[in-house]
Amino acid sequence: MIKNRALSFLIMFLIYAATVCLSIFLWPLFNFDYWIKLLVIDVLATVFVFIFSLIFRNASVYDPYWSVQPIIFVVIGAIIHGVTVLGILLLVAVCYWGIRLTANWAYTFKGLTHQDWRYTMLNEKSGVFYPVINFVGIHMVPTLVVYFCILPAIVAFHNKVELNPFSIIFIALSIIAPTIQLIADIQMHTFRKNGGTGFIRTGLWKHGRHPNYLGEILMWWGIGLACFISMPDKWYLLSGAFANTLLFLCVSIPMAENHQARKPGFEEYKKETRVFI
Repeated sequence: MIKNRALSFLIMFLIYAATVCLSIFLWPLFNFDYWIKLLVIDVLATVFVFIFSLIFRNASVYDPYWSVQPIIFVVIGAIIHGVTVLGILLLVAVCYWGIRLTANWAYTFKGLTHQDWRYTMLNEKSGVFYPVINFVGIHMVPTLVVYFCILPAIVAFHNKVELNPFSIIFIALSIIAPTIQLIADIQMHTFRKNGGTGFIRTGLWKHGRHPNYLGEILMWWGIGLACFISMPDKWYLLSGAFANTLLFLCVSIPMAENHQARKPGFEEYKKETRVFI
């Protein structure tokens, strides 16, 4: 059954629909501050998705969570607290980013028999410790990182923060960032569709080895700084963008580089093409 791509899509939809229903059920059960309640439910929702990744023996069940969670959070913020001009701009930027990333996941989704090569590699290398790596590293750490990335927007909605004109600069950055990712995705898909092998050296990929990661880093600095300028006393809200940057610089990029290093000519490619730009 899970070898069928359409049925795999249906199963994934049902898993995430059940996750949303569970979150709605849990919402009135906790009497915490708004952002703490969101965090607790976010963690419990991640545990719920993790259970299905165990059932299907596929950690990629979690993959859409990264892009869906922020959209849900800003929509909840808009419904509960209403929107200011800043709130509208944050809603547009986050939804654009999340829809693009989710669409790219859907385009590349091959079914529940296919797992991201990074998870398979971690499974092979960690052995008996993989269940811990799976839960903490693949599921929980990304959930916490993206929670703190979206936290500035959560606080901005909750406090009904008004727009500082200079925030527009960073909102624009948060629109440009997923556009960079969109262009990079299209170029990579075209390269692969045309039978390209080795390293893509055209378009954005001519100027950087990881334009997608660059876009992801810029996205959350844009959201964080747009909110920080309007709430300068809450500088600590930039911790999410900082953690996200560290995640890519210290984990995602080295992992991708080690994977690419197996291809002939990688060292020459690395010398000629910078990491980002």
